Amino acid sequence: MMMKLLLFLCFLLLGQYTWAQYRVILDTDIDSDVDDVEALAMLHVLADQKKIDFLGVIVTSDDPYAPTCTAAINTYYGRPDLPVSFLRNQKEISHQAHYKYTKEISQEFPHRLKSHEEAEDAVALYRKLLSSSPDASVIVVTVGHLSSWQQLLQSGADQYSTLTGLELARKKLANWYCMGGQFPSGKEANFYRPDPASTQYCLQTWDKPVIFCGWEIGKQITTGGPYLKSKLPSQSPVYRAYALYNGFAGRPSWDQVAVFLLIEQAKAYFDTIKTGYCHINADGSNEWRADRDSLHEYLVFKPGVNPDEIARFMDTMVVR
Repeated sequence: MMMKLLLFLCFLLLGQYTWAQYRVILDTDIDSDVDDVEALAMLHVLADQKKIDFLGVIVTSDDPYAPTCTAAINTYYGRPDLPVSFLRNQKEISHQAHYKYTKEISQEFPHRLKSHEEAEDAVALYRKLLSSSPDASVIVVTVGHLSSWQQLLQSGADQYSTLTGLELARKKLANWYCMGGQFPSGKEANFYRPDPASTQYCLQTWDKPVIFCGWEIGKQITTGGPYLKSKLPSQSPVYRAYALYNGFAGRPSWDQVAVFLLIEQAKAYFDTIKTGYCHINADGSNEWRADRDSLHEYLVFKPGVNPDEIARFMDTMVVR
């Protein structure tokens, strides 16, 4: 009888652990900047540690090598079948030479995705992953412009769900972590370039929790320097990306901050401002207004925090 009771308690504890393990979708514009690469790698390591359930990657970019680069990183971290999508209905696909690593990563590292044309549709993948998830179990992490997120919210019923995209997201999300904006006010690239209308639509439409990780936070946290170089094997696509980008000269950690919020240790470094809401202007600039409350929050450092300590923590998180 005692053994049965112990087994039952273990089952309950296991169930509670599984329920507390959030399912995560990354929405990234992985192309010209390199912070997306470390953010993606951090998610893989968190999944290895059973701290998250990594569902898939939404690629919101006009770079045709962005999905295949993502697939190569996924393969390196042991998830060759992790779903990767590409945003359809873009005005054009860019073939300019301002992408500093995606083509090389795509060509030098193994993966199963032959081209961006074979990647899943962004909205369809969003809907598939959300519809198959328990209610209030998903955290969406957006680290680029919000074009795919807008198209999801505007989507209608399909083979995955009879709900609209907005209804589906409201039902399935526990939270939305958004790298974007500058607080308390400013004009930041993810919000204004290349699709400020998507930012305005998403922030005006979304009435559930969202935490903004502003430009001013990531700017103070420099990762991807000599320390990361010393810890990564040279055959890693993360190593190759940073070598191609700026030779491990270091880079602000805008996107990594949004991923960092997924772990308990983030509470030791960050607080949030909760009173008010993020107002978006038509040009993508933003300002924090306090004339009404909302479920918006934006990140601030706790007093006395050393950003270099956070940077070292982030760099360490991508080492297998």
